[in-house]
Amino acid sequence: MIPQLPLALRWPRRQRFEHFHPGANAATLAAVEQLARTPGTPWLYLCGPVGSGKSHLLMAACQAAVEGGRTVQYLPLASLRDKAAAIRGVAGSEFLALDDLGAIVGDRDAEHALFDVYNRAKAEGAALLFAAEALPAQLGLGLPDLRSRLGACQQALLKPLDDAERRDVLRQQAASRGIELDDTVLDWLFNRYARDLGALLDLLDRLDQASLAAQRRITVPFLRVFLRETEPGA
Repeated sequence: MIPQLPLALRWPRRQRFEHFHPGANAATLAAVEQLARTPGTPWLYLCGPVGSGKSHLLMAACQAAVEGGRTVQYLPLASLRDKAAAIRGVAGSEFLALDDLGAIVGDRDAEHALFDVYNRAKAEGAALLFAAEALPAQLGLGLPDLRSRLGACQQALLKPLDDAERRDVLRQQAASRGIELDDTVLDWLFNRYARDLGALLDLLDRLDQASLAAQRRITVPFLRVFLRETEPGA
């Protein structure tokens, strides 16, 4: 069985629907919210590249399902060693979110375990939410019946925010903390640091604390020193 972690550890504070910046993904956000909040909603398969917000939406859905009184499990398959055992361990939950489905490709036991969980969830009226970087037909799964089952789910594509949208989100989040990020700072960040929104927001959290402790504005020189001290090689 998968150990039950405290909710605060399983669903990080920022991974909520209200903190998801949809951009072109408003319809997908609405579909995930409906699945999380309304029993009987058709199952959903999210597809999108790294940084498009798949894990964010899965964890937000889990939190919403918990608030609705359902038993919930979130499974980050890419980070698990014995994937087949982990998948079998979530059977029986009322809401299941399975992330990084591509991680089980070629693992015969894990693919069969997911097929069994799919069928059991259907029989028990549970809800399933999947996420992967490719659609079921392109994922490379070796079990044809599993490809067919996943292909029967409602499918939604996630598009990453573009640079302008990421800049707007970062600037808004900074302003809500009383931080002004000018264009010079943003240009430096987007040229030299990860453009994944989650990584940028995590960096903003740390910069907020460091600038307060140092009683300094966030400038390019401040950024250089901070990253050299905290992330050598960044």
